[in-house]
Amino acid sequence: MKKKLSYIAISVTICLAIGFLSGFATQSSVNDWYLELNKPSFTPPNWIFGPVWTLLYVLMGVAAGLVWAKGFYHVWVKTALYNFGFQLLVNALWSIVFFGLKNPFFALLIILLLLALILLTIKWFNVVSKTAAYLLIPYFIWVCFATLLNYKIWELN
Repeated sequence: MKKKLSYIAISVTICLAIGFLSGFATQSSVNDWYLELNKPSFTPPNWIFGPVWTLLYVLMGVAAGLVWAKGFYHVWVKTALYNFGFQLLVNALWSIVFFGLKNPFFALLIILLLLALILLTIKWFNVVSKTAAYLLIPYFIWVCFATLLNYKIWELN
């Protein structure tokens, strides 16, 4: 149990760190470029994104920690965690492209790839731990919403 908690703590820390670093690309644009974009009526207020992403990164970290605790020596665990790590990097790339490079179209292509990678990660997590797979469902749903939002912003601008 102690080992599982340490894997979860490390995984949550890594996820939050990736989210924090992605926030650097986001912050400068959120206060100027993003404010001036035409956005759809269903766009949430800016203050909601921080708490939602923090919760999602925590859930992602707990899920990854549960998988890791099954034993990194196992090929299914390795495959699941490699998929997880790759989708986490693509997640960060989206922020850099959308906010840092201010390119909603290319960001849309990246977020579509991210959706596919999240589904693949859920599939592999499910092989190792059903609980871990379920913990990624809110993330998948939010990224579906973010994809629609990204598409509409691209379309409107």
